[in-house]
Amino acid sequence: MRDHGFFLTLRAIRRQLAAMPNELYLVRLIHAVTKSCCPGERLWTASLLTHGATVRFLRARNRDGFDVYLYPYADRGNSGYILVDLDCPQPQVIPTMRAQGHEPCVVLQTSPGHLQAWIRVSADPLNPAVASAIGRQLARTYGGDPASTDWRHLGRLAGFTNQKPQRRIDGYAPWVKLLHAKIGLATHGAFLVEAAVRELPHRILATSAWDATGLEAPDPFLTVSAATAIYRAWLQRLRIPQRFPQSDWSIADLWIAKELLACGTPYAQVQAILRLGSPRFPRCHSHPDDYLRRTWARAAQELAASAFPAHTSLPRRGYAEFVNTTHLAFP
Repeated sequence: MRDHGFFLTLRAIRRQLAAMPNELYLVRLIHAVTKSCCPGERLWTASLLTHGATVRFLRARNRDGFDVYLYPYADRGNSGYILVDLDCPQPQVIPTMRAQGHEPCVVLQTSPGHLQAWIRVSADPLNPAVASAIGRQLARTYGGDPASTDWRHLGRLAGFTNQKPQRRIDGYAPWVKLLHAKIGLATHGAFLVEAAVRELPHRILATSAWDATGLEAPDPFLTVSAATAIYRAWLQRLRIPQRFPQSDWSIADLWIAKELLACGTPYAQVQAILRLGSPRFPRCHSHPDDYLRRTWARAAQELAASAFPAHTSLPRRGYAEFVNTTHLAFP
């Protein structure tokens, strides 16, 4: 007997991937209630992602309460696709995007009254800082969610249900619908890239000239309040207080350092965020600078050994030399 729902999901996935072609895609399953990730996150080609067994597996996990998210993967960078999360879209926002040369290649209705748009601004991979700057600009222009503008933000995969409890209608989870799918670059995508490069020249230079150790002067405008806000934001994003009521700040420092490095944050900036933002730092550490160096090195080592390279944004040239000269014992 034909499974009609299976074929509708398969068709939606194929249409979405055809409109945003890429060599690899990262798929992540996140439980809508517990926020835990389903084991098995990995990189997929379009053909593997549309394989019958894969679709059945994803549908089963979706029924178990996991939301299905997608990200077009590019090694240590952004693949050229920018997500605009229109949680409360303005009237006629999609036609306005098209009129201004920011045509989405994919538009999803994640639930009634909530949209996501993928805009391809470049056929070549983008520097993470540039992609994030473009995401912020598009969010400001079209009323997008400013918290969903980082360069590797996950978007929904069409053909599955939105399991968030607050999105349910009469007890039923709404479907993530594909409203528009058409391959192509945004007409003014190149202008967005050029504007972001002009806005962030120091970051582009720092990324392209990052030496073997990743050493770079931290942002001189980083304040204690800003570092604390960044640290607390990652605490909440990683759900550390909820998972560990009696927090071990050394472990929290390590996890946050790893996430910052995965975003392409230079070593010295990570060190500054931990120094200024970690609660009661330096606490009991007799040699704070050595502690920060060992924490960074441990985070770098774990990222380099990660089974999921989408989380790794570390320089490979000379990395082994740095690790070999660093004491990696973690306090």
